[in-house]
Amino acid sequence: MLRKLFNFHGGVKPATHKEESTLSPIAPVPLPDRLVIPLHQSVGGHPRPLVQPGDRVFKGQRIGAADGSLSSAVHASTSGLVRDVVPAVMPHTSGLTTLSVIIEPDGDDRWGELERVNFRSTPPDELRDFLRDAGIVGLGGAVFPSHLKLKPGKEGALQTLVINGAECEPFITCDDMLMRERAGDMLKGIIAMRHMLQAREVLIGIEDNKPQAIAAVQAAIAASGETGIEAVAIPTRYPAGGAKQLIRVLTGIEVPHGRRSTDFGVQCFNVGTAYSIFEALERGRPLISRIVTVAGNVDAPRNYEVLIGTPMDHVVRLAGARAGTDRYIMGGPMMGARMPAFDVPVVKATNCILVGSPALFPPPPPEMPCIRCGECAKACPADLAPFEMYWHSRAKNFGKAQEYHLFDCIECGCCSFVCPSHIPLVDYFRFSKSEIWAREREKEAADTARDRFEFKNFRQEREKQEKAEKLAAKAAATREKVGADGSAAGAAAASSGTAPAKPSGDDAKRALIEAAMEKARQQKAQVQPKNTDAATPAVQAEIAAIEARRQVSATHPTDAPPDRPPSSGA
Repeated sequence: MLRKLFNFHGGVKPATHKEESTLSPIAPVPLPDRLVIPLHQSVGGHPRPLVQPGDRVFKGQRIGAADGSLSSAVHASTSGLVRDVVPAVMPHTSGLTTLSVIIEPDGDDRWGELERVNFRSTPPDELRDFLRDAGIVGLGGAVFPSHLKLKPGKEGALQTLVINGAECEPFITCDDMLMRERAGDMLKGIIAMRHMLQAREVLIGIEDNKPQAIAAVQAAIAASGETGIEAVAIPTRYPAGGAKQLIRVLTGIEVPHGRRSTDFGVQCFNVGTAYSIFEALERGRPLISRIVTVAGNVDAPRNYEVLIGTPMDHVVRLAGARAGTDRYIMGGPMMGARMPAFDVPVVKATNCILVGSPALFPPPPPEMPCIRCGECAKACPADLAPFEMYWHSRAKNFGKAQEYHLFDCIECGCCSFVCPSHIPLVDYFRFSKSEIWAREREKEAADTARDRFEFKNFRQEREKQEKAEKLAAKAAATREKVGADGSAAGAAAASSGTAPAKPSGDDAKRALIEAAMEKARQQKAQVQPKNTDAATPAVQAEIAAIEARRQVSATHPTDAPPDRPPSSGA
């Protein structure tokens, strides 16, 4: 029985240019002279390097450890010598650099120790950690760490696991060839994913312009004996390969703004991701290579199995770049990004190297004013109003652009494709998004600076208060000690029969001062030199007598001269 399919809003039908690169089987790529492996290749944290210049590495050895949960590991694509760990230009339009490991292959291509896992007997949390350390990410373009998506929904078992084999972008055929040649292994990965998600059914969506892939997947399902798995041919219309669009076509569920598909019991993965999960679990191989389509201005368009870190121009030479080549585009003509150089490395997100030339991609006609025809709104698969977002983006009124759900735009390029005024609408939307993100970063930085300033003031006030409290406690201890000394003196006077007067604060201070002065006098007397070493015994005896009289007079002063004893009468 045929499954009922649904429609998504908008969409376009550009020329596909797919047949040329599917005439030959997937081919391996010879080892290049060096591999440049960026450590940051997925959404999330930057993996920390585990190797240093001079280290020897095996194929599949981990060279970058995942930084937290939202991250994935990175591995050596072949055996060889680590030449350097330095920033290198990444495959991005900006031309920015990212920390990369430079490996010089030794030509042996030796694997390190491989660890296989039985997904049926391994606890789910351990499976997810294993896939994180194997570097498994989404290969449909988003490169989101796959282990985070392999958790059952809040309600427990998932209703539907959607496998994306639509591959709607023109020129790209890597998923098509994967399904044709490796459908059985891909299906084993899907079965493992279904087990982890506890999904009740699996729907593999494939555009109907890929009949050989559909037949291969259906044959693999039949051979497996699995139930609840179905390969579904869907109408060819761009961008049917978008996750929300494919879910809508297969299930009729429209995932609204601000919600996730898992809220509705659906999760979506790419066919390439399923195959890489099979490779990791069954063969112990981390994600160190992927299938890449080379098409465009080349003599022999084809799909290649390419090691991560291989320079793009090394791959393009195999397909025979034609004269006039002036650019490489990573991805397709609708959503791809122009590369800043020919030798940037192939990464996990590289599904296609589209070789461009002025003849293949002529300069666009001059931009004309918007005539508000509404064609962009009709074509938008997210059911937005691109012309409104354009006006506000052009005026840099980013708040208004957000009110029209700017961040729901998937940047598919349908609006730009149909615009009669040749306005590069997606460029305006990307500009607006980047400006909003930049302002949010500035606001976060300002908030952080303010928080630090306020905490510094709080700390200084706290230290001042603590110091005052310590001084007050010390003064209280001194007063308590003086009071205790006064009480002892009163008790002594009471025992002698006299009633001492209650000491005042001034009396206590005076007593402390006099005690200190007396101590100083005694110390001075003890160290005062007598200079009598050379005197006769008679002179020394006289000096000793004088010193004794002086000490007596210092203790009991009178009006008598210091050198004569006091008179006893008149």
